[in-house]
Formats: sequence, C-alpha cells, structure tokens
Amino acid sequence: MTLLEFLSDRLGRLALQLICIGLAALFLYATGTQPGVLIILLFVLLLIFAAAQIYDFSRQRAYLRELEFILDSLDQKYLFAECVPPPQNLYARRLFNLTRRAGRAMTGAVSDAQASQREYREYVERWVHEIKAPITAARLICRDLDGDTRRKLTAELGQIEAHVERALFYARAENPEQDCLLRKTELEKIAAQAIENHRSLLIQNGIQVETEGLGGTVYTDEKWAVFILGQLLQNAARYRGEAPVITISARPLGKQVRLTVFDNGIGIPAHELPRVFERGFTGSNGRSRGGSTGMGLYLCRKLAGFLELGLDISSREGEGTAVTLTFPAKENLTKL
Repeated sequence: MTLLEFLSDRLGRLALQLICIGLAALFLYATGTQPGVLIILLFVLLLIFAAAQIYDFSRQRAYLRELEFILDSLDQKYLFAECVPPPQNLYARRLFNLTRRAGRAMTGAVSDAQASQREYREYVERWVHEIKAPITAARLICRDLDGDTRRKLTAELGQIEAHVERALFYARAENPEQDCLLRKTELEKIAAQAIENHRSLLIQNGIQVETEGLGGTVYTDEKWAVFILGQLLQNAARYRGEAPVITISARPLGKQVRLTVFDNGIGIPAHELPRVFERGFTGSNGRSRGGSTGMGLYLCRKLAGFLELGLDISSREGEGTAVTLTFPAKENLTKL
C-alpha cells in the first residue's frame, strides 16, 4: 500500500477533519482570539493531524506486509485465515472473524475433497491390480485357441491392458511425487521395455520398429518414461500408414539427450496440431478410426512436466509424425 492509496481511501474522512479544523479556527477568530495565537494553534493542530495520519499509514502498511509475508510462506494458502494475527480495530476484528469462519468452512471442504481424491486413487490402484488377474487368466486361455482367434483375442486383451494402465497412471498423476523416483537409466532399456509391452499390438499391425543411438543414459523415472514411450507407440500403431515403420532415435544435445519417435503414418492436420495435448481431444483422425480417448498425449504432457522432460510434436499430414522427448541434464533437475 502506497501513501497515495492510503490517502485516496480515506479522502472523505480527511476532508471532514480538515473542515472541522477550519470551522474551529473561524470560531476562535470570531470570539476574539489573537491572530498570532490562532496561527500557532492551527499549526499545532495540523502537525498533530499529519502525525496521526502518518502513524496510521505506517501501522497499516506494516500489518499488510506481515500478512503478505505469512501468505507467501504458506504452502497451503487456504490456511491463511488461521495463521494471521487478528486486527486491533473492533470493526476489522469482527470482519476478520467472519472471514476466518468462511476460511474454516473452505478448509473443511478442501480436506473432504482431498480425502475423497485419495480414496479414489487408492481404489483405482487396487482395481488395476485386481483386474490384472483375470486378464492374465484370459491370456492363458487364449493359448488353447486356434491361431486367428488367438491373435484377435490377444490383441483385444492388449487394448484392455493399455486402458487399464492409462487409468492407473491417470490416478497417480494427481500426486506424482508419491510414485516417482528419478535416477540414472539406460535409454535402450526404456525403449526395449516399451516395445516389449506393446509387442502384440506392433506385430498385429505389421509395424517395423527401428532404433538408433540408444546407447546413452538419462536421469528419469524408468516406469513413467516407459509409459510415455508406450503411449507414443500406441498412437503410431493406431494412425499407421502403408508399410508402417517406427524409428526411435536419440542424440546428445549438450548435457541433455533428445529422444525422437518418428512414424510414417497418416500424420496430423496442421490446424489440429496445437491441440493434441489437450485433455479429451481426439481430432479428425481419432474420430474416423475410432478407439481414441484423447487421454494418451494429455497424460504424456502431464507426466513429462513433472519429470521435467521437454515434449514437442511435429507432423505433416500424409507423411508422418515426430514426437521429441528432451531429457534434462542431471544438474538441472530440481526433484533429483
């Protein structure tokens, strides 16, 4: 708060006080007070008036600065009303108590929402682990079927597993710090695991996967990086073209490492490219081919943000799509 803001806020009150001082001076002058005495009296009154305003301004500014410091130091800003000292003015104190009551109601609502969110996350994680058992049993049953039926059922089970995994990571993305561990990881291991997880999908769609320059290491969470790369492989398989090929390549960029996943699929229309990371966005390709939830790239962007990965996409319709993951240098990671 500046002095000008302080004065403009109480302009009416100040004008009234100055008018009262003027009227008192006129009254004293009319009753025969000597001009010299009147001038001294006015000077003293104005000095006291100015000192009172300066004191009031300094006290209010100090109080506001204290409140700002308390707010800035809080991790959970909604607890602000519980942490600040009450004002000394009776009206301000009554208003403060009303604000505190409203803050407590909001804190209770936030706590209930956090508890519900935590319970939902725990339920999803338990459900994912439970659903894996019948999926595994169904895969074992598929072994006794003939070749064509087995391939079709295996592919459908692979899609179910992909949706289940996406649901798990969506739940975990709400509190990523509880499940994330950044450490030195081999790029080749990440790529190999992602390819292995989606081997059935890639084989069914006749996709050839080529790798280049994956001999380096990066600092990331291996499980999350495998999930992100897996989503990119699924998208490449879904929007494949003729003679589909996916190339996974890496190259150093200073102390960073840039991993690129390129496919020669149908590509993305230029006007849709800026929106592909939006939650639920499917685009014309997703609507025409079906099966798209619009959550894959959204989750990739969300998890990449926590892992401090750069995530960029470029595409030309009818030619293919390239998605680039930029792994940061170790010293630049804030969560390591």
